Amino acid sequence: MVNRRRGSYHMNRDVLDEGEVDTLAEKSNVTVPLSKRFKEAMRCSGPRLKSCVLSSVPVLSWLPRYSLRDNAIGDLVSGISVGIMHLPQGMAYALLAAVPPVFGLYSSFYPILVYFIFGSSKHISVGTYAVMSVMIGGVTERLAPNSNFMLLDNATNQSFLDVYSRDIERVKVAAAVTFMSGILQMLLGLVQFGFVVTYLSEPLVRGYTTGAALHVIVSQLKYTFGISPHRHSGPFALVFTVIEVCYLVPKTNIGTLVVSLVTIAGLILAKLLNTRLEKKLPVPIPVELLGIIIATLVSWQVNLQGEYGVEVVGEIPSGLQPPVLPKASLFGQVIGDAFALSVVGYGIAISLGRIFALKYGYKVDSNQELIALGLSNSIGGIFQCFAISCSMSRTMVQESTGGKTQVASALSAMVILIITLWIGSLFEELPKAVLAAIIYVNLQGMMKQFMDIPALWKSNKVDMLVWVATLILTVLFNPDMGLAASIAFSMLTVIFRTQLPKYTALGQVPDTDIYRPLEGYNQVKELPGIVIFRSSATLYFANAEMYQDALAEKSGIDITKLISRKKKAEAKRMRKEKKEARNAKKITKKNAHELEVEPECSKEVEKDGVTDEEGSKPISTLPRVIILDLSPVNFLDTVGVKTLRNIRRDHGDVGVEVLLCGCQTGVIEDLERGGFFNEKVTKACLFSSIHDAVLYCQTDKAQMDSDDEEMQATNF
Repeated sequence: MVNRRRGSYHMNRDVLDEGEVDTLAEKSNVTVPLSKRFKEAMRCSGPRLKSCVLSSVPVLSWLPRYSLRDNAIGDLVSGISVGIMHLPQGMAYALLAAVPPVFGLYSSFYPILVYFIFGSSKHISVGTYAVMSVMIGGVTERLAPNSNFMLLDNATNQSFLDVYSRDIERVKVAAAVTFMSGILQMLLGLVQFGFVVTYLSEPLVRGYTTGAALHVIVSQLKYTFGISPHRHSGPFALVFTVIEVCYLVPKTNIGTLVVSLVTIAGLILAKLLNTRLEKKLPVPIPVELLGIIIATLVSWQVNLQGEYGVEVVGEIPSGLQPPVLPKASLFGQVIGDAFALSVVGYGIAISLGRIFALKYGYKVDSNQELIALGLSNSIGGIFQCFAISCSMSRTMVQESTGGKTQVASALSAMVILIITLWIGSLFEELPKAVLAAIIYVNLQGMMKQFMDIPALWKSNKVDMLVWVATLILTVLFNPDMGLAASIAFSMLTVIFRTQLPKYTALGQVPDTDIYRPLEGYNQVKELPGIVIFRSSATLYFANAEMYQDALAEKSGIDITKLISRKKKAEAKRMRKEKKEARNAKKITKKNAHELEVEPECSKEVEKDGVTDEEGSKPISTLPRVIILDLSPVNFLDTVGVKTLRNIRRDHGDVGVEVLLCGCQTGVIEDLERGGFFNEKVTKACLFSSIHDAVLYCQTDKAQMDSDDEEMQATNF
């Protein structure tokens, strides 16, 4: 890099406190009344109505300007490619949601069309998603367990599972929780609550998706080994399931296991080939589609179900389901799960949407995304779909194959419609073990997220702790409970970091107006008689006491002891004065001429209330001024204001002046509202910068020294 010539500057101005800055800048105290702001917000005009409609229905703004020449070919190729991916993933993720595979195809059709109309991202591919599906599967299996559908065969006197009735009930549960999650997302979007995603930090999201991926893998082991473990719910369900799977491994169906291993190996090799030929191929090889076609043909020819007991998908009805309102009686039982689904689905979609928006230079509206996903889920719930979000793998394919708008997603939905109406029934002989294998292979990206741990260890250990804690909490609890616990833990780390900030004493870089910590720099010098104190976090109720303790440590002033000694010295002085007054009175009665005795001689024992006999430092060793740098502080609560007021008052009582500097406008307003200022304390103790405060102290000391010299000369 070429060394650039650094400029220099010289500024000559008076030292200004905040009061003088307000006067110089002509601070305005004009506030807009609430009624006027409400009227302005409710005012409707033609341009404003048009803007509102276009922002609420984004397709109306970009579709009329759609360029066939620039976008049509790329969107067509991308739409077909992503539509082909929707088929195996939709059917596979339906198994995670514990509903028949055909409902995964419905979930890859209706919600996509709704998002095409209302979504603001041009590149993400919404639809079925593994984490969302496993969360729904937990709800459906909890509210519609196999045990509720066991029937007794009178002929054989044995019980059997009514799969048909069970699946109908589970579809109702999945539709209800999906509908509720959509309603919650729309409500959050309407109240402009899109910032909720800020509570889902990247380490938390990645740790959570990794933990949820482990839940997904464990849930598919029964299809890989051909066993039937009992369903466990609540905390440690995953641990109990793994233990039971290990116990049932000797009962593995060999045919199912062979199908699983062959499919996994074939998919991995094909994906590696895809990666190697990525630059030479115009579109990726549809590995998953080829896998299910080959597996279906082999299963049909060999009769895997009849000969080897391999479980297959079963009946896939052609056509679409009529709309049905979800059962309202289920809403109360799924409200907590619905909220978790709404937050997780939105967090994943908006995170990926912002990545591509930044890459291609457009903006994604976070609140509109909430409304778009909410409409997709609520309308999808009416058509028996389960909750959707954004898939990283499909989005990458959609972008890499030339997709530039949501037209690609609409075309992929058309591909799914054709498959659902005419082709779906051809996959009835598809082994479920193949779908489980597709899930395993698609989760390899999430498993690579374990490499975040060493990277975070080097960059930020607190973020690494959040990642690991989120993973553990998600694995030990269900994904919904794990999410809540992970967010709570993440908030605790923020609280601890603000409650335990770094406190430093600052010094001056010689011949500059730059101030840095004394312990971190060799050339930074401490200013005589001045202590500059800074906290790295805001000042509020949780760290107010520690702020005062750290100030005492850095300044060397134990204010509690000094005030206590001053009070004792004051009391002692008063007692001595009273005693001398009594003695003087007695002497006056005896000898009138002794009235000339000077009672003030007792005062020469004391100096500013600090006595030698109590072992305190002489007042001359204390700093003259303490400057509190409040530039890192972004707000003050009532406790923070009271703390600053007490610090200034107590130090003033022992002759140490306290100045504040670097206050933001909001902090000054908090000081005003908190009653910090009064007749004695004005904005003259506030300065815009540390250097202004230092210059004020040095000018003040020079003036005091000059006055002392003049007084001594006059007395002489």
